Amino acid sequence: MSLTYTEGNIFEKQNYTQNQLPKGDYENCTFLNCDFSSSNLSGINFINSDFKYCNLSLAKINQASFRNVKFENCKMLGLHFEYCNDFLFEVNFQNCLLNLSSFYKLKMKKTKFAQCEMHEVDFTQTDLNLAIFDECDLMGSTFEQTNLEKADLRGAHHFSIDPELNKIKKAKVTQASLAGFLDKYDLVIE
Repeated sequence: MSLTYTEGNIFEKQNYTQNQLPKGDYENCTFLNCDFSSSNLSGINFINSDFKYCNLSLAKINQASFRNVKFENCKMLGLHFEYCNDFLFEVNFQNCLLNLSSFYKLKMKKTKFAQCEMHEVDFTQTDLNLAIFDECDLMGSTFEQTNLEKADLRGAHHFSIDPELNKIKKAKVTQASLAGFLDKYDLVIE
């Protein structure tokens, strides 16, 4: 089976739920209003590419490569990023719906999450050193043995992070968000 190499293309309003995106490398490509829901993106390499207004919910991404990939205004429910190829893994998210996704054990240093809804996302053992959570709703998300050193959590809300189970040295927080670090003590903070 030959792999395709595509560079600089714009894919607009494509439906990949029935006809799969051909396996190969997609470099400097833009995907606009495309539907990848429940499709198989396994083994595909995305390099310096953008996804805008796409639905990637429940897509299979086993050994897919995301190298310097930006997701903007995308619906990405239930994605298991931990199965991606982690070599040079680099992603950023703006105004995305990432509920029920998993970043288990990934190295995501300096990743930016902006205006994202991230309910029940798994960040167990994830390296989020210097990551930015700008206006992100982290309700029910799991942080366990997570590296949040120097992460910017000033714009994060509805999170619960146990300082004894995570690295949080030099993390940036607001006074209002301190309650998210004290949940396990069941305090009444006024």
